[in-house]
Amino acid sequence: MVISIRRSRRDEGEKLIAIWCRSVDATHDFLSADYRVELEDLVSSFLPEAPLWVAVTERDEPVGFMLLTGDHMDALFVDPDVRGCGVGKWLVEHALTLAPGLTTNVNEQNEQAVGFYKKMGFTVTGRSAVDDLGKPYPLLNLAYTGEEEVWYGLYCRITLSGKQQIKQKAQSFD
Repeated sequence: MVISIRRSRRDEGEKLIAIWCRSVDATHDFLSADYRVELEDLVSSFLPEAPLWVAVTERDEPVGFMLLTGDHMDALFVDPDVRGCGVGKWLVEHALTLAPGLTTNVNEQNEQAVGFYKKMGFTVTGRSAVDDLGKPYPLLNLAYTGEEEVWYGLYCRITLSGKQQIKQKAQSFD
C-alpha cells in the first residue's frame, strides 16, 4: 500500500469521523457506551473543521489522521482495516519532522496504543487520573525521546537509543 500524507479537506469530514468511530470501537472497549456516544458527538462537532494531517491511499482515500497543535499530537486514529500496515508510524514520523520535541497523551487502558508509542520512541513522563473531559479514564503523558524498548526472547530487555546504541541492559525475569 502506498501512503501519502496531506492536509484534510472539508468535504471528507464524514469519512474522517467514520475512521474515528471504527478506530475507537476497535481499540477503546474500556469506554462506557454512554461516554462513547458523548465523545462521538463532540468529535463530530469539530473534526470536519480541524486542521488535520491525513494519511491517504494512492486513490486519495483517507485511512488515518492526526491532529497536531504545536509540539503536541492531540489525536492519532487509524482505520482498523489498515492497522499494522505502517499508517500510524508514517503519521508519527511526519509529526516528528514538524515537531521534534513531540508529546502526546494516550488512554492508559489502550494497551495497544501504549505499546505502539513506546515502540516509536516515546516515554511516559506523567499520568493523569482522568481524561481531558474529567472522566475516570486515566491518561499517560508521553514525550518523544527516540528510545525504544526491544525484547529479546522471554528473558531480557534492552533500551536502545535512536542511534541503536545500548543505553541500559535489562535484567532477567528470574
